[in-house]
Amino acid sequence: MKTFRLQIITPDRILFDGDAVQLTARTTEGDVGILAGHTRYAAVLKTGVLTIKLENGETRTAAVAGGALKVSDEKTTVITTAAEWAEEIDADWAERSRQDALHKVEQYKNEPDRQERANLKLQRALNRLRVSGRDPKVTQNK
Repeated sequence: MKTFRLQIITPDRILFDGDAVQLTARTTEGDVGILAGHTRYAAVLKTGVLTIKLENGETRTAAVAGGALKVSDEKTTVITTAAEWAEEIDADWAERSRQDALHKVEQYKNEPDRQERANLKLQRALNRLRVSGRDPKVTQNK
């Protein structure tokens, strides 16, 4: 299959810089798939999963905490505040983060701004647990 150049960049590191066959990402408008030759495109990413298919048949999965996706003629770029491969995720830490976020969501019921930040933390923790393969025990509060 035909490949395209893909870069996934965080403030701390370049998570991926190489050729991919397909990228699947969650945007604010829904899931999008990118293949070689994709038209120019830009989107805002939600906290979610990035899936990359490589030419050798390998599939890599990463948890991302929002960001932006840009497709140009030369390459596809993902810029995100945080991203980690499934095998890098510390599921125990993510579970503790989930518990802390649930506590804060309850604690800040009467403070909408703080509760929104707690909900975002909960989203990130649940996403990390899903990507790591650990089944989150609760669903996110909306």
